[in-house]
Amino acid sequence: MKNNLKVQRAILNITQQELANLIGVSRQTINAMELAKYVPSTVLALKIAKLCGKNVEEIFFLEEDD
Repeated sequence: MKNNLKVQRAILNITQQELANLIGVSRQTINAMELAKYVPSTVLALKIAKLCGKNVEEIFFLEEDD
């Protein structure tokens, strides 16, 4: 699953650690998501989308092989 989480963080002007604190995960989890090494749960994706003021589909999107 691809995402534009790093772009959304830049728009909000927050660090990985700040985002992690806001949604209750570790900085490493944010890093793994940004590198597409970790697929968030539905609840986590919804928290991130709400924080960014976006729909989940605007941040996370499937690739053909997903």
